[in-house]
Order: sequence, then C-alpha cells, then structure tokens
Amino acid sequence: MKIVLLSDDYLPNSTRVHAKMLHELAIEFTGRGHKVVVITPGCWNQDNKVIIDNIDSIEVWRFKTKPTRGVGKIKRAINESMLSVRGHLALKKMIDEYQFDICVNYSPTIFFGPLAWYLKRKGAYVYLILRDFFPQWIIDQGIVQEKSLIVRYFRFFEHFNYSTSDCVAVQSPANLVLFEKMYPDHENTCVLMNWTKSKPTILTDVVTKEELGLNGKIVLFYGGNIGHAQDMENLMRLARNLKNHEQAHLLLIGQGDEFELVQETILSWNLTNVTLLPSVSQDKYIRIVAGVDIGLFSLSSKHSAHNFPGKLLGYMVESLPILGSVNSGNDIIDLVNKSMSGLVSVNGDDNAFLENTLELINDNTLRDKMGINSFNLVNELFSVESAADNILSQAISD
Repeated sequence: MKIVLLSDDYLPNSTRVHAKMLHELAIEFTGRGHKVVVITPGCWNQDNKVIIDNIDSIEVWRFKTKPTRGVGKIKRAINESMLSVRGHLALKKMIDEYQFDICVNYSPTIFFGPLAWYLKRKGAYVYLILRDFFPQWIIDQGIVQEKSLIVRYFRFFEHFNYSTSDCVAVQSPANLVLFEKMYPDHENTCVLMNWTKSKPTILTDVVTKEELGLNGKIVLFYGGNIGHAQDMENLMRLARNLKNHEQAHLLLIGQGDEFELVQETILSWNLTNVTLLPSVSQDKYIRIVAGVDIGLFSLSSKHSAHNFPGKLLGYMVESLPILGSVNSGNDIIDLVNKSMSGLVSVNGDDNAFLENTLELINDNTLRDKMGINSFNLVNELFSVESAADNILSQAISD
C-alpha cells in the first residue's frame, strides 16, 4: 500500500519527540513492504515549492511555507492555518498522481484537516493520531476564553479534523472516555498508545555526567517542551524543596514558551541545583538520556485530557525509573505506579512529589529495579510494531 504521513515537523532537524516517533513508524511500514511518503512543512526561503529528500529510504516532501514556531502566538496561528492551503497548492499534482491508500494525520497540528480531506477525496483512508485536545488545553490553562472568537475558529478546524477522519486514535483509555463524552458526534474512535523502537544506546556513545559538569550527582532529567502544558513551575518548586539534598540535580533540556520564565525563576529563587539548556539534536538527546539517573516529567493540574508524554518512552528505552507529577485522574499514574516503573503523583501535592523524589535518589537498588521494569513496560505496551498493526488493521477492517 501507499501510505502518507502528515506531520508539522520531521527529521533530521527536528528535536521533537513526535518527529522521531513518526520516522520510526515510517521505517516500520517500509519494512513491511509498503511505500511511505512524509508530507511536512519546509522553509519559506527554499528555492522550490517542494523539496524532496530521502531519510533512511523514507521519501520526504517538504512544501514551502512560513514558520510556525518562534514567531509569536498570532503569527503562529496564521501560518499554521495556511499549512493545508500551501501544502495543497504545492503538492496537488503529486498527490493526484500518487493515489495514496492510507493517510496518517498527526495532531497537533489541527490544521492539516483540509489536506487530509483532499487525500480522502483521492481515495485515502484517513487515520488521525490525536495526541492532545486542542484548543481545549489552552482553555484549561486560561490562555483563551471558551466563548472567544479565536476558540470558535480553532473549534471549526478541530471538528473538521475529526469529521474528515475515518478513525480518531487517542493515546489512552481515559482519553477515549473523555473524547467520547466531549465529542459524542464522532464515534470512529480507538486507542493508539505512543510508540518507540526499543533499542538502548550503546554504552560507549553515552554523554557522561562529567561532560555535563554533573559528576557525582544523581541527575533528574527533563527533556522536551518547556511550556504552559507542562507547568514548569511545578519542577521549580521541586528543585527548591531539594535544596538541602546536595546529591540531587535537575537537568532540563528543551524549548518552548516558558523557557525564559524558567531561566528567570532559576535566578530569582537561586536554584543552584538546576541546569537549563536549549534543545539539542535527536542523537545527542538520546545519548544524554542514557547517562542520567531518573526520567522526570510534569503535566499541568489544569489539564482535562490525560496526556502520555512521548518523552517517557525515551526514558524507558534507556531503563530510567520514571518520576512524575500530573493532573488528577490521568491513567499514567496507575500505569507507572502499578508496574513499579517509577513513582507518579498528582500535581499540587508537593509533599508527595518530594517524597517520591527522595525515595528514588536515596535508593540505588530501587532505581535499578524500576529502570528494568520501565524497559519491560515499553516493550510490552509501546512498541512501534503494535502501532503499525493498529493503523493497518483499522484501515483494512473499515
């Protein structure tokens, strides 16, 4: 079959987890004998409307478009809104000639819906991978008002995305219940967990603590988006509560709209136990994860949806115990705690977060045991093979 993946970001330059996930999925499909093409935004200054390149035998079509990150919220909304228009204008002839059988549309963004609709018109089965409920999460965060004009605009594209899709795949059972309650008119739903190719880093390639200037420390690593949805102040409070425990050090690497706020908080709270670094390449990121002690994550308590951050899979592949603080009711709490893969508490209970942290940093044996369980869990539930099986079986059965 001919399969097209729609993604707002892709390798080799992307530092985002979903770009790596989709590349692993593309390789899995290719290994099964399918032809895979990735459609993704290129650059505004590229010479041609479309640039075609190959990464690990995956054909990538990059269409000319304006940037959607690092440009401010208003410009981002405008530029993202134009993704499908610019993609269609640049790629219409190529899409018509190719005649794809399956379109895998990764959201966020919500703005590939019209392009997915066009692919559906040309015969493709549209499978939407829905990783967060946008604009619901920015409403939950108080960034926009429920009845505002901008929310009505976003809702239009959101519902268009759902109605265009032959299948909407949310990332956990709890999210499936929530989606069906919030959007009862959309019945074409299933669960698709996040996925990864579980291949641990070779020891000789690991970035050591000495290279990071953290020799002798128990390193709690957070990597990925540094924004409202993650509630970075939650991690800053943890760091402040750990000030008297000199062996513990937080290493944060990523990008996002709260990066500068975290920088300012580190200075104003005099957090000498925190190192904040900008994003690094996918390769270096993995090599850093392989050399730390604990995989750290946070989700805002205001979330109504139950996210399973893709960064956790990277931690688990490297056999890190998981330490987290999330919104109440998130099924990741039971999943991690019951499997003894780590310790996850409810955001807002700072004492529980601190106690879990101390339990991990003070017990090497517990960290090792939970790290092994973490690796076993990723192989059991989050393999790229199972993700490919899910998508193909849905497309064939429908």
